[in-house]
Amino acid sequence: MATNPFEDDGARYYVLINDEGQYSLWPAFAEVPAGWTVRHGAADRQECLDHINEYWTDMRPASLVRAMGG
Repeated sequence: MATNPFEDDGARYYVLINDEGQYSLWPAFAEVPAGWTVRHGAADRQECLDHINEYWTDMRPASLVRAMGG
């Protein structure tokens, strides 16, 4: 049975961020998709999730924040 690469506690991950300030947990073995850059890692899954929880405090895309005057 295949393991979901986004839920493998034994794997290494990156935290990615895009131009909208949105974050993603990404397996370190996979190529970083266009439009995303590495923000943290490679590290274990929990460390990356902790990083996301600490720094991604506003779920709104950056363009919406700007449109709302904030």
